[in-house]
Amino acid sequence: MTTPKKTIVISLGGSLIVPDEIDFRFIKNFKKLIESNIKKGYKFIIIAGGGKTARKYIEASVKVGNSSVTSDDKDWLGIHATRMNAHFIRTLFRKHAHPRINSNPHDLEDFYSFKESVLVAAGWRPGFSTDYDAVILAKYMDIKKIINLSNIDYVYNKDPRKFSDAKKIEKISWKDFRKIVGSKWDPGMNAPFDPIASKIAQEEEIEVAIMNGKDLLNLQNYIDGKKFKGTTIK
Repeated sequence: MTTPKKTIVISLGGSLIVPDEIDFRFIKNFKKLIESNIKKGYKFIIIAGGGKTARKYIEASVKVGNSSVTSDDKDWLGIHATRMNAHFIRTLFRKHAHPRINSNPHDLEDFYSFKESVLVAAGWRPGFSTDYDAVILAKYMDIKKIINLSNIDYVYNKDPRKFSDAKKIEKISWKDFRKIVGSKWDPGMNAPFDPIASKIAQEEEIEVAIMNGKDLLNLQNYIDGKKFKGTTIK
């Protein structure tokens, strides 16, 4: 399947959309950046994460339901949080966006030949994160780079909130990155990139750039092929 050379996949972390309340200032500026690049001929696939909204529902369900809350229950709560965020993003990009939100990255019939400038995607089903969705969408569309926007500047060799000697990583192989994040997906986990998605990205030789989405000039630098602040995994 052939696609435009300028199609960019962005995994937009829920922590940027709803850090505590909806960050409308960030979203407004993000929208301006995307629209300015649409004018240059770019197309975008934006996958919305669940972030703190998902984690709040998951944590509350465990407090109330205790052991009766299954792993699938937790995953579905997270998935619906991503879908709410995705609907919000699609609403704001209405004049540019495909009318439907992709909630199944394996759905080939409607989405993979989208003619609009923006395709918005959300969570699929239990056991899979939005990072997985981003990788599968990139795989099927033969896109070899993904931008992962979150609230961190870099990936570190260990949690910088817990270890003062944690070191930032600017470039890392998938093999070494997977040693850091492990191999198991857990609903609501707060990893730089999902372990299952990482395995597929390694197999498909997809490069992922992880950066702080708050710094939109830095994001533009990456899109323009300039030096940027963040971690490249390949």
